[in-house]
Amino acid sequence: MRKFIVGSRRSGLAMTQSRQFIDSLKSHYPDMDIEIKEIVTKGDRIVDVQLSKVGGKGLFVKEIEQALADKEIDMAIHSLKDVPSSMPEGFTIACVPEREDMRDAFLANNKVHFKDLPAGSVVGTSSLRRGAQLLAMRDDIEVKWVRGNIDTRIKKMESGEYDAIVLAAAGLKRMGWSDNIVTEYFDPESFIPAIAQGALGIECRSDDKELIEMLQKVHSDVDATCTSAERAFLKRMDGSCQVPIGGYAAYEDGELYLTGLIMPEDGSEQYIVKKSHQDPDTLGNLVADEMERIGAKDIIDRINESL
Repeated sequence: MRKFIVGSRRSGLAMTQSRQFIDSLKSHYPDMDIEIKEIVTKGDRIVDVQLSKVGGKGLFVKEIEQALADKEIDMAIHSLKDVPSSMPEGFTIACVPEREDMRDAFLANNKVHFKDLPAGSVVGTSSLRRGAQLLAMRDDIEVKWVRGNIDTRIKKMESGEYDAIVLAAAGLKRMGWSDNIVTEYFDPESFIPAIAQGALGIECRSDDKELIEMLQKVHSDVDATCTSAERAFLKRMDGSCQVPIGGYAAYEDGELYLTGLIMPEDGSEQYIVKKSHQDPDTLGNLVADEMERIGAKDIIDRINESL
C-alpha cells in the first residue's frame, strides 16, 4: 500500500481533529502508512483582525488545496464550515465522517445563563452570525470580537475581559473539554449554527479512486446528506464568513428538514425558513427560493456589494 500524506492546518484544534480522523481510518486499515503535513493558511496568519473584515472565501483552505494540486499531499482534512460551497475542478469532498456536536456553546463567568446576564455585559465571539443572533435576543448586551484558540478565549473570559463567550461545541469536545466548562448549549432550532458546523470534510483529487474508495469506510451518508443541503443553501445565497448566515439540517421522523437563517449584522431583522425535501440539493434551493421571495437575500447582496 502506498504512503499517504495528509494536509492539515497547524492550529491545535486542526491537528487534533486530523489525528482523530487518522485514528478512525487506521482502525479499518491498520497497516496504512500515513503522515500529517502542517500547512499555514492565510486565516492562520491573521490573528489580530476580525476575519470577516479581511475575508473572502476559503481563508483556511487555499494553501492546502494548492498543496493538493501540486501533489504534495493526498488529502486535506478541513472543518467543513471553512470550505467554500463551490469546489475547484478536479477536487472532491470524498468523505464526511460522523458529525460532532453542531451546537453553539455559551460559557460565562460564574455560570450565569445568557438570559440572566446583567445589562451591559460583554459577550465575545468571532462570528457575525453568532453576534447577530445574540443581539436579536438581548439588545442590552455588548458583542465584542475575540480571536485566538479555545484556551486563549477562555482565559480572556476568566480574566474579566469578557463576561461570557460563545464557542463551537464541536471544538470544545474535540479538544477534550468536558460539559462542565459550558454554562449552556443553544438549541440549534432557535440559535442556528454555521453551515456544516461540527462536520469535517475530507478533500482529495477526484481521480484518486484508490483513496476515495478507502475513505468510504469512515463516511457518514446521513451527515453528508445534511451538510449537502446546508451547503446548497449557502451556495445559492452566495454566503461566506462575511455575512450572518446559518443553516441546520436534520432528519425528523425520517424526513430531511433544513432551517436557514439570514440576518443583518446588528440583529435588527431575522429571517428563518424551514422546509423539507428528500433531495439535499433541492432542499437547499427550496429554502433559498423562499429567502429570495421574502427579501432576505437582499441583506447578503448589500453586504457583498460593500466588501
